[in-house]
Amino acid sequence: MIPESDRAGPVPVETTHRRIARLMVARLVLSLGVFGVALVFVGAGREGAEGVERGLYGTIGFAFMATLVYAGLLRFIRNPARFGAIQLATDIGIVTSLVLFSGSADSIFSFLYLPITVYGAVLFDRRGAYGTAVLASAGYGAVLLLAEPIGMASVLRGTANFERVFALWVVHTSALLLVALLSSALARELRIAGEALNESASDLTRLRHLHEHTVDSLNSGLLTTDSEGRVSSINPEAERISGRTLAEVLGRDVEEILPGVREMLMVGGETPTGGRLRARMPLLHPSGQERHLGLASSVLRDGEGSANGWVVIFQDVTEVVAMEQELRRSERLAGIGQLAADIAHEIRNPLAAISGSVQMLEAGRAQDDGDPEPGRLMGIVLREIDRLNDLITEFLQFARPAPAKRIPFDVGAVVEEVGGMFEVARPEGVRLEVDVGSELTALADSTQVRQILWNLILNAVQAMPEGGCIRISAARVIEEPQEGAPERRNEVKGEADFVEVTVADTGVGIAPEVLERIFDPFFTTKRDGSGLGLATVHRIVEANCGSLRVESRVGKGTVLRVRFPRPGKTP
Repeated sequence: MIPESDRAGPVPVETTHRRIARLMVARLVLSLGVFGVALVFVGAGREGAEGVERGLYGTIGFAFMATLVYAGLLRFIRNPARFGAIQLATDIGIVTSLVLFSGSADSIFSFLYLPITVYGAVLFDRRGAYGTAVLASAGYGAVLLLAEPIGMASVLRGTANFERVFALWVVHTSALLLVALLSSALARELRIAGEALNESASDLTRLRHLHEHTVDSLNSGLLTTDSEGRVSSINPEAERISGRTLAEVLGRDVEEILPGVREMLMVGGETPTGGRLRARMPLLHPSGQERHLGLASSVLRDGEGSANGWVVIFQDVTEVVAMEQELRRSERLAGIGQLAADIAHEIRNPLAAISGSVQMLEAGRAQDDGDPEPGRLMGIVLREIDRLNDLITEFLQFARPAPAKRIPFDVGAVVEEVGGMFEVARPEGVRLEVDVGSELTALADSTQVRQILWNLILNAVQAMPEGGCIRISAARVIEEPQEGAPERRNEVKGEADFVEVTVADTGVGIAPEVLERIFDPFFTTKRDGSGLGLATVHRIVEANCGSLRVESRVGKGTVLRVRFPRPGKTP
């Protein structure tokens, strides 16, 4: 609250300096004006007026010199209030001298006492206004006495000359006191209004900084648009998620930044109950990675409650989507694990009996010189039994993989070894590139990792019937945490430190409707495939506390990313 006291509070030094500087500028301007008026109206060129001219122009010259001296001293002044009082006294003396040399009671410059009184109120409030008025009144009275001497007898007799001079002094003094009263009241109101304005500006600045820091510290992306859907602001987290800077998106349609957001969130603006609309949508990051966003949108309203845009809040939920897919996949596989093993054993036992019986029949038929057709049919039966046995063996590997012996191993050495094995049997038209970082150690079963890489390379070869390039790379990956202050997101955290092995091909790619099912057992798009290769890979990766991701675009190729924790960084 602003105190309702008439007493002036302490004025900041910078404010007083500015006011004194304005006072010196005003003195300079008035001196120029007085000089011009003096040339035209006051004794210029008149006979016998040499003394008046010298006094008048000397006073104006003194005013100029005083302004220059005060301007030079202003930067060195430590007590601006005292310096301002000296300047007011100087100005009263200058005006008194101007009045004396320009006609005394008939001077046209006597009104200059009034702005000095006003400036006294500006500098020192009520005390300054009345003090300046009293000094000005005394100066004007002294001029009247010096210019028109009045003896004691005249005063006692009350002659007309005394009455005229006294009346003139009373009128000027009353005018000065009235101006002091009004200017001090206005100065007080101005001071109160200025303090209120400063307080409001300070509050507004604090609120603006709080708003900026709050928005900048959000762990969610925040984007605002105008009523036509053009982006008006985004916060740093939105820049990080979208891969675009504020300069790139400002004024552009939100659909260009978040494709699909207008249809998914902004049609209708709000739910029937007035709540936020929520949705998920894919986003192709400028880096080429596909991400998933969780969004919420609401209408942006102005101070009068009218809708003038939208607010879109979004988060990168790619990890969450991957976990949900992993959970759904695990749920699908959980129920068939034990059943698959039991069925495989039940089928394998009759197969062994059938195979043995057929082999005995084949041995007995060798002593017969009958028709060769039964021998051909028996050969088919034996071949199909062997194929079925291989399928069951593969299925058992999927259902009951060997326990993982997780020990630290050199990822680069394993990748190089598998790459060397593939080079021996590499099909014509297929090129292999290996790019592995140095000193990469992961915690997993190295034998099972070899099996994973071999299966992924074979899948890549099958996806490139016309040939192409397979690229195997490995690097350390520090996964960005979903929580914490934005400036701490790049800190190394134990639970987010991995070695990522990537197998990329330039093959035909995988259609989106197929992509979610490629790890399902017995699902395959190949004519002779069993549908267990990638399912087995997925089970082995899970057994080693790793993760497996797939990125694919039809006609562009497929990228499989396998992550294993680093030693000492297990979840």
